[in-house]
Amino acid sequence: MFTIRAGFSDQIELHAGIDAVREFFSDITNFGQLMPGVEQVHIDAKGIAHWKVQTDIPVVGKILQKFALEKAEDSEDRVEWSPLRNEAENLLRYSADFFEKAKNITLVQFSQVVEMRRKSARELHILAGMAGESLISNEMTKRVTEMINIFIGRAKERLER
Repeated sequence: MFTIRAGFSDQIELHAGIDAVREFFSDITNFGQLMPGVEQVHIDAKGIAHWKVQTDIPVVGKILQKFALEKAEDSEDRVEWSPLRNEAENLLRYSADFFEKAKNITLVQFSQVVEMRRKSARELHILAGMAGESLISNEMTKRVTEMINIFIGRAKERLER
């Protein structure tokens, strides 16, 4: 089995009310609009979110993958989207926990994990075997971190206006 994994987790302080912050992170289409590399996000009639994500990995080149997610939790203090139960190859999970620090100051604990599993490296990309799981995972983590940091900066701009 050839598996690559990338993850991001951080706390973000936003100068905005908790309701506005929760609404923003609950609307998965904001990721498609504000996160570089996310080519498209849409929700189908069954409530399944479909993400199309492209990234550039050294040695390997561009990788375009599709991820299907379902809402796992949507409460006052947490939003989580998880891979479909029957998904075995492209797994994407993100969660956001909300804490009201003060009036119009919200702390968000945000995390995102991406995992791609294949029977062989070639199924992912013709050069993936040469690069190896470790190199690709490290580079994917760098790319995911860059993408999310840009997304968070844009989210702050939108929410703190």
